[in-house]
Amino acid sequence: MNILVTGGNGYKGCVLIPKLLDQGHSVTSIDTNWFGNYLKPHKNLTIHEKDIRAMEYDDLNNIETIIHLANIANDPLVELKPQLSWEVNVLASQQLAEKASKAGVKNFIFASSGSVYGVSDKEKVDENTELLPISEYNKTKMVAERIFLSYKDSMKIFCVRPATVCGVSPRMRLDVSVNILTYSALSKGIITVFGGNQIRPNIHIDDICDVYMFFINKSHELKSGFYNAGFENISILQIANYVKELLPDTQIEITPSNDPRSYRQCSDKLLDFGFKPKKNVKTAIAEIIKSYRSKTLNIDETCFSVKWLKKTLINH
Repeated sequence: MNILVTGGNGYKGCVLIPKLLDQGHSVTSIDTNWFGNYLKPHKNLTIHEKDIRAMEYDDLNNIETIIHLANIANDPLVELKPQLSWEVNVLASQQLAEKASKAGVKNFIFASSGSVYGVSDKEKVDENTELLPISEYNKTKMVAERIFLSYKDSMKIFCVRPATVCGVSPRMRLDVSVNILTYSALSKGIITVFGGNQIRPNIHIDDICDVYMFFINKSHELKSGFYNAGFENISILQIANYVKELLPDTQIEITPSNDPRSYRQCSDKLLDFGFKPKKNVKTAIAEIIKSYRSKTLNIDETCFSVKWLKKTLINH
C-alpha cells in the first residue's frame, strides 16, 4: 500500500515509518524536519522536507492512506505562538482533507489527542464523553476532528485520541511525563513532581504506532469515527514511584501545580475490535534507562521541544 505520513520525522513518525516499511508498504514522509531527520534510507521510502501548509495535489498521487501526525504538539508549544498552531493544526489539516478527498485517498488516520476531554472525574471517559477542551491545543484538536469527520462520505476517517505517549524514539521527546521523569532521575537523581495526584492515561510509543497500523489493516471492518488509545490511567506520582522502583536512589520532591488536567481514558472500543497492547509504562521506563546507560538515548537540545523552537523558530 502507498502510505503518506505527515510528521514522519517526529517522535512517533520515525518509529512508525520503519514498522510500515517492514510490513512491505511504500511510504512517503512529509515533514519540516524542525527537529532533524532520523529516517534511514530505504528503497520504499520517499522523504520530502516540506511544511504541510505548502502541500500540493501532486504530493497525494497514488496515495491510498494518510496518517496525519504533523502538528504543533501539546499545550506549551501551542502557547508559544497560537496563530501558528491554528494554521498548522486546523487550517492546513482542512486543506489536506480536501485534497485527499479529491485525490481518491481511501483511508485517513488522524492523530488527535486524548486531551480533548479536558478535566473529567468520570471513571469511564469513552468516546461518547462530552469534550471540554481547556487549552488552545485541545481546541485545535477538537476542531480538526470535526473537520475530518465531515469528509467521512468520501473516505474512511479514523480520529485516534492517543493518551500521553512514552518510550524511546530516535527523535526523542524529553518533555512528556514518563520520559522526563525518567530522564530527570537518570541525569540528576531527583524527580520533581508538580502536584502528583492528576490522573493521566498513557500509551507506549510502540503500541500507538501499532494502533495506526491496526487501522490500516482493519480499515475495511471499522467505521469512521473516534477511537481512544490509552491503556494505563495512573497518577503523575505513581509514574515517579515506578521510576524509583528501577532507580532506587532517586529522590522524589513534590511541589504545588497549577495544571488542572486530570482524566481517565477508556479504550474498550479499540480493545473490543481486537487490538492488544504489548507494552506499558514500566516497559518504557526500563527501555529509557537501558538506552541512556548504553549512550544511545538522544538527549540533545532538540528533545526539549519548547526550548528548541524558541531558539530556532519562534524568535527568528
